[in-house]
Amino acid sequence: MDDKYAEMLKETINYKVQREEKKKQIANDRLCKKIKKKIQTTMIGALDVIEKQFGFLWSHGDKEKVLTPEQEMIKSLYEEARAHILDKGNTQIRNLEIELNAYDIQAKKYTFNLPIVKGAEDE
Repeated sequence: MDDKYAEMLKETINYKVQREEKKKQIANDRLCKKIKKKIQTTMIGALDVIEKQFGFLWSHGDKEKVLTPEQEMIKSLYEEARAHILDKGNTQIRNLEIELNAYDIQAKKYTFNLPIVKGAEDE
């Protein structure tokens, strides 16, 4: 009888440990995904601002217009800068993922304690 109880207790503890590890992994993945999305949004938003402010230099958005040699050069410089910005941002995202794996992350839980009040029927 004692062996069965000890085995059951051991299984319960193992289950709790596995459940906590899974919760931590889910929290880590969720946080990583949210931070990754924010970095990507920042990169794309910055590129969008550049396109809106300086896009007239290479007729950005006008697909039918034939570009002059100067506009082709400016567009080429922008596309090169854009590629560097995205590469560096993606590198930082990968570094972030590696860094977050070094931490145990736990999501905060909200706990509500509701008081139980005896009603007239319970008395």
